[in-house]
Amino acid sequence: MFTDQQKIGVMLSAMGAFFSFLGVLLFLDRGLLAIGNLLFLSGVVLILGVQKTTKFFLQKKKIKGTICFFLGILILILTRWTFIGLGIETFGFINLFGDAFPIVISVLRKLPIIGTILNHPTVNRWLSKTEAGSELPF
Repeated sequence: MFTDQQKIGVMLSAMGAFFSFLGVLLFLDRGLLAIGNLLFLSGVVLILGVQKTTKFFLQKKKIKGTICFFLGILILILTRWTFIGLGIETFGFINLFGDAFPIVISVLRKLPIIGTILNHPTVNRWLSKTEAGSELPF
C-alpha cells in the first residue's frame, strides 16, 4: 500500500509532531520546535514527493497559509521570538492543513482510548461544530 519512502515520511512527520509537542511542553524550547519543524517538513516531502509538495504549498487558495507557515518558522529560528513565530506558524498550519482535520478526527474516533474520548457527547458536539466550520474564524 505504501512505499518504503512514504513509510519513512510518515515516521518523520510523526517524530516532527512529537518534537514540536515536546518543545511546547518544555516552555517553548526553540531547539525542539525547530527540529520538529524540519522533521515534519521532510516527512511531508517524502510522503507526497517534491513536485506534489511544491504544488500543494503553492496553491493559490493556500498561499496565505504557506507564507505564514514559513514566515513563522523563520521568525522562530532566526530571530528567537519563539512565541510570535509559533503563533504565526500555527495560523499558517491551520490554513494549510485545515481541510484534513475532519479526516484525522474520523480516523482518531476509531482508536480505542482516543475514540472513547472523542465520542463523548460533549466533545462530539464541539467537534461537530468545528467540522462544520462555525468556530474557525479563518
